[in-house]
Amino acid sequence: MESMLNKLKSTVTKVTADVTSAVMGNPVTREFEVGRHIASGGPGLSWRIYNGTKKSTKQEVAVFVFDKKIIDKYQKFDKDQIIDSLKKGVQQLTRLRHPRLLTVQHPLEESRDCLAFCTEPVFASLANVLGQWDNLPSPVPTDIKEYKLYDVETKYGLLQVSEGLSFLHSGVKMVHGNLTPENIILNKSGAWKIMGFDFSISSGNPSEQEPKYTCKEWDPNLPPLCLPNPEYLAPEYILSVSCDSASDMYSLGVVMHAVFNEGKPIFQVNKQDIFKSFSRQLDQLSRLSPAALTQIPEDVRDHVKMLLSVTPTVRPDADQMTKIPFFDDMGAVTLQYFDSLFQRDNLQKSQFYKGLPKVLPKLPKRVVVFRILPALTSEFVNPDMVPFVLPNVLLIAEECTKDEYQRLILPELIPVFKQQEPVQILLIFLQKMDLLLTKTPAEDIKNSVLPMVYRALEAPSIQIQELCLNIIPTFANLIDYPSMKNSLIPRVKTACLQTSSLAVRVNSLVCLGKILEYLDKWFVIDEILPFLQQIPSREPAVLMGILGIYKCTFTHKKLGIPKEHLAGKSLPHLVSLSIDNNLNLNQFNSFMAVIRDMLSRMEAEHKTKLEQLHIMQEQQRSLNISNQLNQSEETKSTSSPGNEIDNIFGGNNELNGKENGSSSMASQPSRVSLTMEEKQRLAREQEQAAKLRSQQPLAPQTVKLTPNTTTQTKDLTSSLMTNMTSLSNLSLSSGPRPGLGQGGAVSAGFASGPLMGSMGSMGTVSNGFNSGMNLASAGIRPSGPGVYGGMATTTSTPNFTSLTQNQGLSQPNKASDMSTLDSLFGPQKPKVSLNQMVSKSAPVTGPVAPSPWVNQFGAQPAPQVNPMAMAGASGGFGMQANPFFSPQNFSQSITTPMATPAANTGVLRQSASVNNDLKDLFG
Repeated sequence: MESMLNKLKSTVTKVTADVTSAVMGNPVTREFEVGRHIASGGPGLSWRIYNGTKKSTKQEVAVFVFDKKIIDKYQKFDKDQIIDSLKKGVQQLTRLRHPRLLTVQHPLEESRDCLAFCTEPVFASLANVLGQWDNLPSPVPTDIKEYKLYDVETKYGLLQVSEGLSFLHSGVKMVHGNLTPENIILNKSGAWKIMGFDFSISSGNPSEQEPKYTCKEWDPNLPPLCLPNPEYLAPEYILSVSCDSASDMYSLGVVMHAVFNEGKPIFQVNKQDIFKSFSRQLDQLSRLSPAALTQIPEDVRDHVKMLLSVTPTVRPDADQMTKIPFFDDMGAVTLQYFDSLFQRDNLQKSQFYKGLPKVLPKLPKRVVVFRILPALTSEFVNPDMVPFVLPNVLLIAEECTKDEYQRLILPELIPVFKQQEPVQILLIFLQKMDLLLTKTPAEDIKNSVLPMVYRALEAPSIQIQELCLNIIPTFANLIDYPSMKNSLIPRVKTACLQTSSLAVRVNSLVCLGKILEYLDKWFVIDEILPFLQQIPSREPAVLMGILGIYKCTFTHKKLGIPKEHLAGKSLPHLVSLSIDNNLNLNQFNSFMAVIRDMLSRMEAEHKTKLEQLHIMQEQQRSLNISNQLNQSEETKSTSSPGNEIDNIFGGNNELNGKENGSSSMASQPSRVSLTMEEKQRLAREQEQAAKLRSQQPLAPQTVKLTPNTTTQTKDLTSSLMTNMTSLSNLSLSSGPRPGLGQGGAVSAGFASGPLMGSMGSMGTVSNGFNSGMNLASAGIRPSGPGVYGGMATTTSTPNFTSLTQNQGLSQPNKASDMSTLDSLFGPQKPKVSLNQMVSKSAPVTGPVAPSPWVNQFGAQPAPQVNPMAMAGASGGFGMQANPFFSPQNFSQSITTPMATPAANTGVLRQSASVNNDLKDLFG
């Protein structure tokens, strides 16, 4: 294995050295860079073909090199003849200029080791393509090995050769003398070119006379390079030593046979006995069987048979061959027309280019790219032809790979991107923008393609602006975001605001609506939506375009409009637009549908937010309440019961009338963090309490009872009250009881023990007895006026006068409701209710009839009644006001007239919680 690698390495090194040594000394290398070995051609495939470039212009060329080492085996005379023959062929080719002949870029140069000259870029010789790989690099290049001729290439190639022969025969009066596949070169575009004029024969007669060609007799002793290829020579050339233009036509027939038969000529010639071979060939040609031409297409088979005729006059000439139906193929005619474009005017060219898109899809890609494309791009120098050529170039670009596009097409398009006239150029590019953005590198897009789009948006032509706006959404996904944000969108907005065309304005809005999905949410909210409010016109189409942008933004999953923007900007703008008089009913309904959707979403989002906040507040409130309860428990352990209400309401109240007569200041409430709802509730309670305190206290009117000696039936209520009187006497003599804190004014005669203990500091409270009553028998010692300091004592002096004085401050005409106290007297219903008793106590100025339960005891002075302002109840009923409280003084009290109320002897204070306390106490 190692030996094989070494052998291969030495071979490659030797070949490289041979090339270097053969070319380095040649003057061609002073102006041209010689590249790699690509093909071979010329007589006997003796010329090696290299690719190369011109140093000064970087123009691509082909360098033909003949290495003299291959003829070292010959004698000097033979060497000289070979060199002279090769020189003659190149010199003749250099003098001739025709599209069907190989173009020489640099004439023949000779050095000690080689001959060299430069031509137009070359792909290979026809012999190489047909499978003759002599003098090719090893290994054979893949592109040559896999090259297959398409029918259109074959047809047009043979047509080109026929045209070249027509030029030689008619124009130059010359016979080529050695037309073979080795001397037919395929250039880089695929065109077939003639070379190898080593054995050409010029006419000896003047140009105005019939040409006469003199040929040399065949000399088998000469080296093969000094003789034409006998397999392609006409029989008369060998047998009769004569030739004319028909001899080249015979060679063309053999070439056509070789093309359709994998490079094989029609006859194999024995070069050792050439004359005998040609004699036998002559007999075969005269009896040519159809089987020999089966590979040739039927529509040209007869013409090939005529070209191979023994009789020269039967053979068609070159001009006739160019006009046979076989060459009327559409592809061949198209390629032929391209080769003659330089002869056409602009009108003819434009008509041809208009029909070309129909032909291009039917041609092989290789033909289109390497034959047609160069001809098309060469027209870019003519601005008038660019609108006709450009669609075809872009059509070819669609079929090219990205590499082929960037290598063959893009360099030709970049100068065209900058052309602004004619305007059709912009239109064509805009229509193919997706192709350009897909295959053009990002740097060229930024530098060449997008600036062209920006110029189209700023173009003075309304048609171009409309087309540009319509096409932009089709390739918006291919534009990078910074370019769209900073360059494209501002120009679209400017076109919408500054144009006077309704179509441009509407298309601008439609364009923005279609490319919203490629934009960022906050860019749309900050740049696009505020821009909509700047649009001055109010045409229905414009309004619907604005609505469309709002709707797209609102409903798009990636975008959306925040509820703050909806409430503050979007909805007010849409509502103002919706009532425009230009809108019809359907358009108005469209506006209202979007507005309702926005309102619904805004409501749902904000409601959800508030619910979440409420849950958070409830959680915080629960935490605060638990903390407050913990602090309250600690406060209860150190504070008195009388301060609980002060702690809740935050007030500072004085505590008066304690057992020892001393007073104390209310303690300050402990500060607890309260929620907003709790603070609001406390404020409402304080406000209600203040209203109750500001009202006038209620007091019953005094009633003077006239003596009535009429004996009445004892009422059941009297029995009940007698029992209560005895209970009250027991409670007064039982000693002090603890109070319940602040409460309403309660009479001492209401209930036994526990009820008496519930009285607190309520202001001045009288016991309900007449000041003139003898209380000694009751064991009660009179004392100065005072208040109950939370304890009811037997030492309190009954003072009915104070109640009588306070009675004047009450509303005299409003009877107090005592129905709430009816339930205190057991399950039996009294015949006379408390309300009835109160109603009978209406103020009078003279003597009045006493109540029935008083009259039954005889005529006695009426006692002074002490009104107790509990739950709105009238005075005159209670422990001290009970006429049965002191039976021994009853006769005196019933006959004693009503005393006049004393001035300012006491003030009955009522709290806002009096009614509530009574309800709590008495059910």
